[in-house]
Amino acid sequence: MKEIGTKTLETKRLILRKYKIQDAEGMYKNWGSDPNCNIYLPWEIHENIECTKSIISAWINEYSDDKFNWIIELKENHEVIGGINVVKLNKITSICEIGYCIGSKFWNKGYTTEALNKVIEFLFEECEMYLIEAKHHASNVASGKVMEKSGMIKECELRNRALNRRNNKIENLVVYSIKKEEFNKYKNSH
Repeated sequence: MKEIGTKTLETKRLILRKYKIQDAEGMYKNWGSDPNCNIYLPWEIHENIECTKSIISAWINEYSDDKFNWIIELKENHEVIGGINVVKLNKITSICEIGYCIGSKFWNKGYTTEALNKVIEFLFEECEMYLIEAKHHASNVASGKVMEKSGMIKECELRNRALNRRNNKIENLVVYSIKKEEFNKYKNSH
């Protein structure tokens, strides 16, 4: 794999770029404090904007050639609406796992799929990844649809692996993946 790091990427409607400390207000407002966003994620809702600033500051300090962490920004008004990143990376096998989060007021507009498609394309074409995976809670059907719309294939369902924060129950975790040749075939057919 090639270690390129978090390079600015653009789609029709989005800019994917490194976080800046100035993004704290937008992150806090649009997803950091949104109780709908962390139902399926391991992090707690941000208590205040200082918490958001602290997180962004840590992420900024972690940027390197093998760190991939993008904020998702709308081109039309430069509002930050979410984030997408590589949550696990195996440099030896060139396999990584992608995670994403977008503010609930931006759901069902295709932004997450657009961002995921671009990051997958970048990781395969520029970083030479072999396989990319993503996971979602079994009850988060919408996230599974995002993965499918990006050409990812459902591999399996891991029993009792994830906490649903809405009801505090443990549920299954669904695993999707895609290889470079599968993505190229999917991209050429759409």
